Amino acid sequence: MNKILFTHYKYDMIMKKMISFFALGMVVLSCPAQNTLSSAPAQNTSSSAAVVAQNDNGTLVINSTGKTIYNFKVTALDGTTIDFASFKGKKILIVNTASLCGNTPQYEGLEKLYESHKDKLVIVGFPANNFGSQEPGTNTEIKAFCTKNYSVTFPMAAKISVKGDDMAPIYQWLTKKSENGVMDAEVKWNFGKFLLDEKGNLVTYFNPKTQPMSEEVTSKL
Repeated sequence: MNKILFTHYKYDMIMKKMISFFALGMVVLSCPAQNTLSSAPAQNTSSSAAVVAQNDNGTLVINSTGKTIYNFKVTALDGTTIDFASFKGKKILIVNTASLCGNTPQYEGLEKLYESHKDKLVIVGFPANNFGSQEPGTNTEIKAFCTKNYSVTFPMAAKISVKGDDMAPIYQWLTKKSENGVMDAEVKWNFGKFLLDEKGNLVTYFNPKTQPMSEEVTSKL
């Protein structure tokens, strides 16, 4: 009799374990597997975002370098700092200038352009002695010349080089597509003009003979 009771007890224990195991298996099967690859959001490891500019033909171009004119600070003629980031929201016209050039009278047109559009335009002059040694003076002399002869009030940077091995970093950016992400350009003489948009992207280049108040320039402001 005892043997029969023991056998029934053992059978009950085995059945309970099988039922528990079966129930546990059903719970596991009902839970979807987690995809650890898709659960994490994709990360953008790029250190610079592409920006959009527009060239002189109205064609949109992508500046994949993400670097704009706002990355630059330069020394002014008076020794202070010109921070291009402070010009955000305005177009910028950058001009390499000289005091003894046939194009020097363009200072008058540049000042007029600046005065008539200063609500949306900043002009920055960069004196350079690269062409015909036509800017031989010191920063102090250049400032005095511009003030006395043309009443220049727009920002003027300290004298730099705009071509060659000693080209200033800002002009390396302006003239090389690998730097500005928009176009290659060559400064061929005094008073070449680079136009940048309100977001600091390079838009186009005007040759030295293009007059500041010409339709070619004003139509893009």
